[in-house]
Amino acid sequence: MQNNKLKLYVERTISGEDLPLPEYKSEGASGMDLFAAVKKPIVIKPGSRALIPTGLKIELPDGFEGQVRPRSGLAVNHGLTVLNAPGTIDSDYRGEIKVPIINLGEESYTIVYGIRIAQLVIVPITKVELDIVENLKFTKRGSQGFGHTGI
Repeated sequence: MQNNKLKLYVERTISGEDLPLPEYKSEGASGMDLFAAVKKPIVIKPGSRALIPTGLKIELPDGFEGQVRPRSGLAVNHGLTVLNAPGTIDSDYRGEIKVPIINLGEESYTIVYGIRIAQLVIVPITKVELDIVENLKFTKRGSQGFGHTGI
C-alpha cells in the first residue's frame, strides 16, 4: 500500500510554543496526541468538564476534517473522555484547538501543562446531495434498530 501523506500547516499559540508537535507514535497509528497548554493546573472533579487548550491552530485542506478523540488510557484508567467525541474541526476553522474533557470517573483528575489529553485524526469528507423519494429501497433488515441482532 502506498503511504500517502497530506501536508498539514500548524501554528502555535503563545501558550503552547514549547510543547511538542503532535506525531504518530507507531507506523500503524491513525491518531496524533494533543497536549494540554494550560497556564495553571485544572482540576476536573467527577461529573465535571473543562475546555482544555492545546496551543495549536491547524489549516486543514478542503475536503478533510480533524477528529478529536479520547485517549484510551485516560478513559480506562481515570474516566476522562472527550465530551463531544469525536469532536470535529472543520477545514475552514482557524482558531485554537480546544478539547472539552469530562470526568466520568470517581476521583478528581488534574490536567497539567504538557500532558497528552486527546488524539487528532485527519479524515477525508464526502459531501452528499439530498434527494427526496417516496420510499427507500427495501432491505431485509428494514427499520430494525438497536439490539435487533441480540445481545
